[in-house]
Amino acid sequence: MPRISAATVAEHHAQQRLALVRAARELLESGDAGAVTFTAIAKATGLARNSVYKYFPGRPELLAAVVEDAMPRWTDAIRAGMAVAATPEEKIAAYVSSQLDLVRGGEHRIAQALAGVRDAAVVRESAMRAHQELLTPLIGALTDLGEKDPRRTSLLLQGIVNAATTAIENGDDPDAVTDLAVRMAVTAITGTLPGQ
Repeated sequence: MPRISAATVAEHHAQQRLALVRAARELLESGDAGAVTFTAIAKATGLARNSVYKYFPGRPELLAAVVEDAMPRWTDAIRAGMAVAATPEEKIAAYVSSQLDLVRGGEHRIAQALAGVRDAAVVRESAMRAHQELLTPLIGALTDLGEKDPRRTSLLLQGIVNAATTAIENGDDPDAVTDLAVRMAVTAITGTLPGQ
C-alpha cells in the first residue's frame, strides 16, 4: 500500500487531486492551456505521470476541475463587493468593479487560457456553469430594480465587463476603464449614476 499523507485514504486522495488542480492552475497562469500536460503536472507535483490518471481520466477533466476550483474565488469576491453596497444600483457598480479588480490581479489569465480549449465539451460545460454562477448576484440586483428580463439584461451588462476586461488586458488604463465600465453599466439600467 502506498504511503499516504493524511488521516484517511479519502483525505489523501482529495489532497493529491487538489495538488494536481493547483499545479494545472499555475501552468495556466502563463496564458497557455497547451502548457497543461500530464507530464508537466506530474513533474510539478512529484507524481508519476501514470498516477495523474488515477485522479483525472484526461486533460479536459483536469481543466474542468481548474474552472470549478477557481470559480468560488470569483463569485466570493463579487458577492463580497456587492454585499457592502446599499442600493441595487450600487450593487451593479460593485459587480462590475469587483470583476475588473480580479482582472487587474491576473485572475482572468486562467479563463483566457481555457477559452482556447474549444474541443473539450467537459471544459465548456464547466465554464458555462461558472458563468451562470457569476451572473446570479447580478440577476438578483436587477430583479430588485424591477428589470423585466434580468437574465437577458445581466448577459448584456456582462458584455460591458468583457469589453472592459479586453481593454485592460490590452494595456488600457485600468482605473479609467473600470470607471467608464461602471458608469456605462449603471447608466444603462438607471439612466443616472449612483449617488446622483
